[in-house]
Amino acid sequence: MQRSECSIPGVGADLFLTEMREHGFDFFTGVPCSFLQPLINEVIASDEVSFVIATSEGEAGGIAAGAWLGGKRPVVLLQNSGLGNLVNPITSLNHTFKITSLLIVTWRGQPGLADEPQHELMGQLTHSLLELLRIPFAEFPRDNLARNLLLKKACEHMDATGLPFAIIVRKDDLSGHATIVGPSLPRQIASSITRKHCGDPYLTRYDALSAIDQLIPADTAVVATTGKTGRELFTVADRDRNLYVVGSMGCASAIGLGLAMTMDRKVLVIDGDGAALMKLGNLATIGAKRPRRFAHILLDNGVHDSTGGQATSSATIDFAGIAAAAGYQRVASFDNVATLNELLRSSWMDGPSFLHLRIAAGSPHKLGRPSVQLRSPDDLETSSGERSARHCKLINGVF
Repeated sequence: MQRSECSIPGVGADLFLTEMREHGFDFFTGVPCSFLQPLINEVIASDEVSFVIATSEGEAGGIAAGAWLGGKRPVVLLQNSGLGNLVNPITSLNHTFKITSLLIVTWRGQPGLADEPQHELMGQLTHSLLELLRIPFAEFPRDNLARNLLLKKACEHMDATGLPFAIIVRKDDLSGHATIVGPSLPRQIASSITRKHCGDPYLTRYDALSAIDQLIPADTAVVATTGKTGRELFTVADRDRNLYVVGSMGCASAIGLGLAMTMDRKVLVIDGDGAALMKLGNLATIGAKRPRRFAHILLDNGVHDSTGGQATSSATIDFAGIAAAAGYQRVASFDNVATLNELLRSSWMDGPSFLHLRIAAGSPHKLGRPSVQLRSPDDLETSSGERSARHCKLINGVF
């Protein structure tokens, strides 16, 4: 069906931001799109909301999930081409844990309107892709009453189901100020990297996780990455403070960043080399935001242990050097339990800190498997900004 551009003036982005704030939306993340330039500029200029520019839409989905766990009502801003990057977090994070976010999705390649050729196919698929992902959506209304009713509907859907809702923004739906250009600031990176490689036989992941579990402060929120890391931590000690990221590989550190920005607690992310490589841009975002009480431990065995031991490219990667260049304040690379104990007993949480620990490949044969327990919508508490424990460990105790 051919469409023509609407002649009604675009809605002021400042008004739309005010409307979203009135409906409780207070945390924004995403990847910029020119259609959203007015709104992004308003969010950047606002002192009332937080904004994180992510390196990918998948990372933004993880950050938003962490912010939701920290008590915020998040918004993910993205171009429709980025829906492809967001598919995995939506299907294996949002749907699995019943974590909500409002998706503001632009409609590049809208049929009937001239656009760049790379947007043509996604322009045709945008609505059907959202339907396939089971995300209710509506096109952005320029009428004020209709827009507020839509935001009310979105909130009611998210509160009742624990799942995302999307609003599709067309070209010129929003109007506002010119581009805000951020200042060019000198980078302040870690002055040195602690490297202690003694050459002894590597720790097993199980032993490393056991040491970590015993040494970190009791009130630390722990986010464990997908696969054997989460399963082994679950087997070592299934604690209320642990979040086992059973899907959305690569998103653990993004979830941890969202938590660290919204909770007054220490946050520890336990990552793996394969997962970290999948979303290496997360390190840049963490280094840029510099969450103060945040530590990132990468257990590096050089293989995809959960899928049979296929090699990753970690043998040719200097994870510690990357973390230091990204802006982590304390960085260490080591291979022994003595250094692990020393670092965990020091001021390692004054971060962001990055601890790269070489470990042995392999895993115990008998491991527990974290389960997800969902409540019915009638059990969900949504008043006063509280979040119900839709996963057996979320919100319970630490979260």
